[in-house]
Formats: sequence, C-alpha cells, structure tokens
Amino acid sequence: MPMVADIRRHYPDAQIDWVVEEAYISLVRLNAHVDQIIPVALRRWRKTLWSAITRAEIVAFRQQLRARHYDLVFDTQGLLKTSVLMRMARLAPGGKRVGLANATEGSGYEPLSRIFHDQSIKVGLHTHAVMRARLVAAGALGYVADGDADFALQAPPQTHLDWMPASPYAVFFHGTARAAKQWSQEQWVALGQAIAARAVPVLLPWGSNDEKQVAQLLASQIPGAKVLPALPLMDAVSLVWRARLVVGLDTGLTHIAAAYCKPTVEIYCDSPRWKTEGNWSSAVINLGDAGLPPSGDEVLAAAMSLLD
Repeated sequence: MPMVADIRRHYPDAQIDWVVEEAYISLVRLNAHVDQIIPVALRRWRKTLWSAITRAEIVAFRQQLRARHYDLVFDTQGLLKTSVLMRMARLAPGGKRVGLANATEGSGYEPLSRIFHDQSIKVGLHTHAVMRARLVAAGALGYVADGDADFALQAPPQTHLDWMPASPYAVFFHGTARAAKQWSQEQWVALGQAIAARAVPVLLPWGSNDEKQVAQLLASQIPGAKVLPALPLMDAVSLVWRARLVVGLDTGLTHIAAAYCKPTVEIYCDSPRWKTEGNWSSAVINLGDAGLPPSGDEVLAAAMSLLD
C-alpha cells in the first residue's frame, strides 16, 4: 500500500489496478488509491484445478487481467506464481514487467521469477518488506522512495457489532502459526491484569481452536477480559480500528494496526524485527527480535506509555 501511495503522489493521474487473493479484496478496498481490484483465487483453484468451474474462473480472471494495456506491471513478491500472473497481463506499447532482482535475507524469493521480468530492481539484503516494494516502483519510475510509509487506509465500514465495547479497550493478538513466535501465557496474563487495572477491558480474538483455548485460559485470569467470537476479516479490521491499544505478535492483524498507526506494541520472538516492524509512526513500539523475545516488563512499560 505505501508503494501505491508513492506512485499516486508522483503520478496523480495514474490508473492503478491490484491483483489480490479473493479473501483480501475488502482490505484492499480500504485504499482509496486503487482504481480497480482484480480478484484471483490461487489458493482455492489449486485444490480443484481440473474442475470445469475452476477452469472457467481462470479464463475469466485472465480476460479481466488482459482487458487493459498496462505501461507497468509490478511483482514485488519475487515468487514464481506471482510472476506467472504478471506475465498474463497485457502491456501497452513500450510497457514493461518489473520485479525483484534478488532475495532479501530469509525471504521466499524464487530466482526463476526473473525470467518474466523486463526490468529487475536490486534491493539490499536487509530491506524492510514495505520498503522493498517501494524501491521496486521507485526504480522503475525514476523517483526516490523517501519519507514515512503511507498506507492510505480508510476507516472500515462502521457496522454494529454486539461484542464491541462502548468504552475504550485493548486487543491482544496472542495467536500465531508458529509456536516459536509465541510469547509466554504467563506474560500475557500479567500484562492483561495490569491493563485491566487501568479500567481498560482486554479483548481476545482467535483464529483456530487451539488459539481459542488459549484465549479462554487467558480470559479466566484477566479481570473483565472477553473472548471474541470468530471474526470475518473486516470485523477484525474494525476491532483494530476502534482499539485504544493493540498488543500483538508478528502477525497480520498486528501489522494492520501498525498500518493504521494505532497505539501498537509489536512483539517479536522468532522473526527478525527489521523485516516487518512498524517503523513509520511513534505510536508503534517494536520489541524483541529473532531468538530474543522481550521481557514482560518491557512490553508492560511500552503498553503503559501508549495508554498514558
């Protein structure tokens, strides 16, 4: 999204389209700089690749992608699958396909993706994931990617949610796919108890049955804490948008909170902080690093500073 904002700032009249997995259409819709969203369903299609319905959907996707002639087509992920999609797009005369020339440390970059590029942009080994995309666009369009990242996210649609407190609240994004990225339950409880003592209720979302069980265990020890129901994406975004404080692990909804510049504490336990930390706002405090989870006192001090 900051890459899109950079392009719009330097080329105000640009037509900017975005190919996105169907599950995230509603999120991209919150960015006013995107003119047309083109849904793709690779995750779903690969399960039913040989069905007639899937083949028809792929044909329709390709037709939509080729309905315009593009001056530039970007792939900033450096994956073979995204480069193949980039190759499907129709170029205008003199147009080009632009992507990453190299991996950053620990990324899933696939060198074969470069065969689909007309121009490959080199980035530093330790380039933040947001800046990496900004540099690819800047290199192709001839400007400098400077200033703080601008996600240009609009507020989510305001809908009535029965579980949403009327008073200010804190959110804990305590769940993550890898066990090594988790923070100890004892520290979550101590943090929650300290926040609850400030008359700020703690809300506990979850994304799997295991995470729900952890949320229930935390709630049983944090006064006034509430385990939320299963949330669709935009309800989760609304949860973030209205929060007084967000504390979370290195996971998507924590990064959305940081993108909104909400008061956020990002906790890193098993992933390099430089790759994804919210470094564009003083409202976002990043703690820990790969193999160096922050202490409970560090997180508590950061959370209290954002509540003051």
